[in-house]
Amino acid sequence: MNFEELNNQQLKAVTFPLDKALLVVAGAGTGKTKTLTSRITYLIKEKNIAPSNILAVTFTNKAAKEMWERIKDMLGGNILEGFKPIGNTFHSLGVQILREQYKNLSVNKYFKILDNEDKKSLIKQAMKFHDIDTKQWEPRKISSVISRAKGDTYTVDSFKENKNPITGISKLVWKKYEELKLKEQAFDFDDLLLETYFLLKNNNDILDFYRKRWKFILVDEYQDTNTIQYKIIRLLVGDNKNIFAVGDGDQNIYSWRGADMRNILNFEKDFKDAETIILEKNYRSTKNILSAAQDIISKNTERIEKKLITDNSTGDKIIYFEGFSANQEASWVAGQTQKYIDSGVEPKDIAVLFRTNFQSRLLEESFLQRMIPYQVVGVKFFSRKEIKDVMSYLHASLNGKSLSDIKRIINEPKRGIGKVSVIKIFAGQVDALPKKTKNSYNSFLELLESISNYSKNHLPSEIIKYIIEKTGFKKILSSGNSDDLERLENMQELVTYASKYDIYENPLDQFLEEVALLSDQDSLGSNKKYSNTVKLMTIHASKGLEFKYVFVVGLEQGLFPSERDNSKNKHEGEEERRLCYVAFTRAKEVLHVSYAKMRTIYGQQHINEPSEFLCDLSDELLEYDESSYGGGVGISLENETYIDDEGEEQTSYLNF
Repeated sequence: MNFEELNNQQLKAVTFPLDKALLVVAGAGTGKTKTLTSRITYLIKEKNIAPSNILAVTFTNKAAKEMWERIKDMLGGNILEGFKPIGNTFHSLGVQILREQYKNLSVNKYFKILDNEDKKSLIKQAMKFHDIDTKQWEPRKISSVISRAKGDTYTVDSFKENKNPITGISKLVWKKYEELKLKEQAFDFDDLLLETYFLLKNNNDILDFYRKRWKFILVDEYQDTNTIQYKIIRLLVGDNKNIFAVGDGDQNIYSWRGADMRNILNFEKDFKDAETIILEKNYRSTKNILSAAQDIISKNTERIEKKLITDNSTGDKIIYFEGFSANQEASWVAGQTQKYIDSGVEPKDIAVLFRTNFQSRLLEESFLQRMIPYQVVGVKFFSRKEIKDVMSYLHASLNGKSLSDIKRIINEPKRGIGKVSVIKIFAGQVDALPKKTKNSYNSFLELLESISNYSKNHLPSEIIKYIIEKTGFKKILSSGNSDDLERLENMQELVTYASKYDIYENPLDQFLEEVALLSDQDSLGSNKKYSNTVKLMTIHASKGLEFKYVFVVGLEQGLFPSERDNSKNKHEGEEERRLCYVAFTRAKEVLHVSYAKMRTIYGQQHINEPSEFLCDLSDELLEYDESSYGGGVGISLENETYIDDEGEEQTSYLNF
């Protein structure tokens, strides 16, 4: 193989002795995948290791496929012909082991793997068996409790209740849920890991079989492993010291789904005589971008010390923009993007990153106004389920014949009106409904009438807020998990959007018309994976990607870093900082950072302080955009003129 393409540290890692455990701490843009695939190629081509004796584990099918294709290209010829692809996700590894050992599990070899909807259905059946009200106890929450417990290697018998009553309810449902799965010969996604773990842990002969098969184990993104993934790897490695792990603690941003930072920090303690090699040479970004990223991450204490270096040019300074409002910030991003595209930059080379999904709405509006092709990685604002639910309540209250809207919301939130009942209702057979269902349906009609009456003499923002509260969405989601809270934030952003129309002569008509047009225009940004569009996405979704031009928006204290996360403890505060580090290191050539002095959230204007992350940046790295108010952090804004949302010049007398 061609070692000339590797730098000294990469080469040292690739050719590391086979009888010792190695952790490769690979900073952002330092050639992690290249090092990992080169190591596998080295084992096969230089050390004559059979591909069947190599196990490489990663987190996504995309990463596993890319790994396999790179290895084939590097080896060339037909060396791998007849071998199974090297590279599994943790879940595909579980499926492989469970199918091979099905007789030891008393299940059908072709057991069913439940998807989320299948799982939800069985959870509901288990709740029904115990007469647990699905309106009082959200099935999704119970499912989440069970899933997190399995990820921590608990079984229904070992799981302990705590003071939170949902744990007791979940344990009761869990037991019946397991019975229903067994009856259907089915596993859910969590079982694929949990059953594999206990199979290996409790059967020495089976464990020994796999240890002899996989003599060399490589793990990608080691910092993202959770408890059960870590334990499976520990079992398979045993005392063989045959693990080659690659990861970067500075990019650990998934603790909310179980990723345990301690796994990478304790590597040398977990594996006897293990060594660590640090990759610090970055091939992606300019010196200025790396300096900005270092300013952010250096304040964390829970990390393996490293500092990225590069042979790339110094590059442009970090472009800094202070917007008077969130609207102005979004307009600036779109304007800058338009300038880049007009100068010949491909839209696909530009990305806009934000902390939470609701921030995409204003950005989408600005991009639509300028006819800039964009793609939201995820679901567009007006296509999100929770937004469509709220809008369907409004449409159905105004037009009782809109059956599609009624069908969408008649049991959302849950009110005990099933599919059969809906068919009867639509067939005009309301009197044939059971008494309880009929009462629920009548309550639903009363709710629609209430919304209809309210909308006759209230403004759009007030109507949307009324729907969120009157339907019960606010109460249900506000007490839910992080996903529920994000859905509520998106609904609250709809209130903010609707408030724009409060000043119109026919505000509700104007609101409904523009929402419909925006929904139609959403197709402007193609959703094809590799389309030539600007990418709008959360920072979490951007991990592993890179772009020439990157905008990181909404850098406001309380938004990013998130007040909800940052206020709890040191660990979550440091994760917010790691998230900022990930955002900055997505940029190859030009990084933009911005914040809005005023942002409207849930219809209320908030005066914002710049994020502590902005304050951490060295001033010599920054270039203040000439259209930015004040030209620096904390500058007074007094008697300044600005263009409002309707394009009129206004004067601000606020002092920040």
